[in-house]
Amino acid sequence: MDTKELLKKVRKIEIKTRRLSNNLFGGEYHSAFKGKGMTFSEVRQYYFGDDVRNIDWNVTARYNEPFVKVFEEERELTLMLLVDISGSEIFGSTKQFKNEIITEVAATLAFSALQNNDKIGLALFTDQIELYIPPKKGKSHVLRIIRELIEFQPQSKKTNIDQALQFLANVLKKKAIAFVISDFITDENYESSLKIAAKKHDLTGIRIYDQREEQIPNLGVIVAEDEETGEEVLVDTTSKKVRANYSKYYIEKVNFFKEAFRKSGAGTMNCRVDESYVKKLMSYFKQRG
Repeated sequence: MDTKELLKKVRKIEIKTRRLSNNLFGGEYHSAFKGKGMTFSEVRQYYFGDDVRNIDWNVTARYNEPFVKVFEEERELTLMLLVDISGSEIFGSTKQFKNEIITEVAATLAFSALQNNDKIGLALFTDQIELYIPPKKGKSHVLRIIRELIEFQPQSKKTNIDQALQFLANVLKKKAIAFVISDFITDENYESSLKIAAKKHDLTGIRIYDQREEQIPNLGVIVAEDEETGEEVLVDTTSKKVRANYSKYYIEKVNFFKEAFRKSGAGTMNCRVDESYVKKLMSYFKQRG
């Protein structure tokens, strides 16, 4: 991809996702993800209904009338995006591939964090950490993240969510808001590292999937290629047993994702590529808020 085409794509995604974050998600993001605590700001006169626990007794004694302490939320947070860029993400049966939706979701979250003056970091992973951009503030930083999401070419096509979660737990020492964005299809050996990461960070798994992945249609005998290994096999899709076994395998993967995140105390969101991720994010933010 040449520079002109890349900048055009970045600009297109910026316009779409920034508008969404400004108009829809800014307030919801703020409500859903609280700051680290409250810090003292000033004192003012007591008004009926104020919490008596906030009365500043020293100032009250000095002026012989009640004053209360005013606190402000410490808003500065860190948003960390862990994005799966393995081979299975380059699939789509509708207008967009999974990796294109993943890019838009990640960009929307990044601009929502930017609007709240939070730091944003990015880790692109396959079965290894392909790229790490440390958390930082600013629009130019977010645009760099979007460029990497669009342009970066991974060395591997396989997936290792466990390693990505271990990386998250090790690289960020303070609590952060973390989103793991993947299809969660090809890997399920991440339960222990998920528990550790979720205990340390405010963690959410976003599962992006395509409707054609849920079940195999009857298309006769076809050649199927594994996007991560490149292996090709003949599949007789006329066989009810073959279709049933695949459906069972797929459901098991989805259930593992849901249960593993639930048991660890982390949040989950499921979004099909032909559904509105806008509505899904809004619903998730409101649920948390």
